[in-house]
Amino acid sequence: MLIDFFFQVKAAKIPATIREYLMLLEALQKRLVVFGLDDFYYLSRACLVKDEKHFDRFDRVFGAYFKGVQEMSDKLFGQEIPEEWLRQQAERFFSDEERKQIEAMGGWEKVMEELKKRLEEQKERHQGGNKWIGTNGTSPFGTGGYNPEGVAIGQRRRRQGRALKVWDKREYKNYDDNLQIGIRNIQIGLRRLREFARQGEADELDLDGTIRQTAHNGGMLDIVMRPERRNRIKVLMFFDVGGSMDDHIRVCEELFSAARLEFKHLEFFYFHNCIYEGLWKDNSRRHNEKTSTFDVINTYGPDYKAIFVGDAFMSPYEVTYKGGSVEHWNEEPATVWLNRMLDHWPSAIWLNPRPEQRWEHTPSTKIIKDIMANRMYPLSVDGLDRGLRRLQG
Repeated sequence: MLIDFFFQVKAAKIPATIREYLMLLEALQKRLVVFGLDDFYYLSRACLVKDEKHFDRFDRVFGAYFKGVQEMSDKLFGQEIPEEWLRQQAERFFSDEERKQIEAMGGWEKVMEELKKRLEEQKERHQGGNKWIGTNGTSPFGTGGYNPEGVAIGQRRRRQGRALKVWDKREYKNYDDNLQIGIRNIQIGLRRLREFARQGEADELDLDGTIRQTAHNGGMLDIVMRPERRNRIKVLMFFDVGGSMDDHIRVCEELFSAARLEFKHLEFFYFHNCIYEGLWKDNSRRHNEKTSTFDVINTYGPDYKAIFVGDAFMSPYEVTYKGGSVEHWNEEPATVWLNRMLDHWPSAIWLNPRPEQRWEHTPSTKIIKDIMANRMYPLSVDGLDRGLRRLQG
């Protein structure tokens, strides 16, 4: 099974060798991953792919080869999965016919109006129904069931991927700006965004100037000092965190670490899904220590280069509607805030960690891409290079 997969990787012009294939087999033999297809994906990518620029190719090969596979088979690991591991009580899956019978409620306003009514009327827990807030049913409100338009409440992970609003107080982890492994390519890419100048105190030896002045003095030593040569580019980064961005933590940490090393003048803020009236620096205190977006705009001048980092993968209501935020009631749509920021920082780009070929199938991504005037680029080595060229212009 894995020999064919290895040949497919090679056919995609990913420079994997027999040694790396044997490393993958050894890792499987030592049971570094068990049963999970996602875990196997990361393990095989770590073993077979040496350069980030090949990640997209590997993703396409992996997706095509393991299409439809939900769990790694016992043939791969040589062990059967105990039945009780697979049994999940009160789990309901719907046929295509059942799904077709479930009709959408008629848009955002109708959904929120109905939710408010049912919160006032409902007095007890419900399961498997089609009206009340509960679990495993066809009601537009609750968790574990299915409805084409609804509000997922108390749900830690997406099952159907169709909710308009997720009501959870989730805690997110700050991106690690000390991460060193695997950031070399990103560092090289960021170096395109440089504008050197000598500023500040003259505390660096000017060797050429010293030699020149010493020669002019007939051999008498005349030491010349000069200010340190520094990159004067100012960068402001906004990172989406939590939810679907959990799948992209690693590459965002690498970008953050590389930016920390490359830019002396770097400021950053976090947001969730889209920009609203508040941003924050520390995810563990994001509910108590938010910074007004207006204050950020007024603090950092138009000479900053703005870089937004996020997958732009959400309900379109979160971008275009008042009250569309998944965590609070926003008085103004995200589109208003994004346009304010772009007016203030005209030199701005959006880096998206999702594969570029998926953007056209996601309404929210298309909306944000239009707002950015097509200045959205994939978070890859090539996309970073294209984006930074745009910032330079």
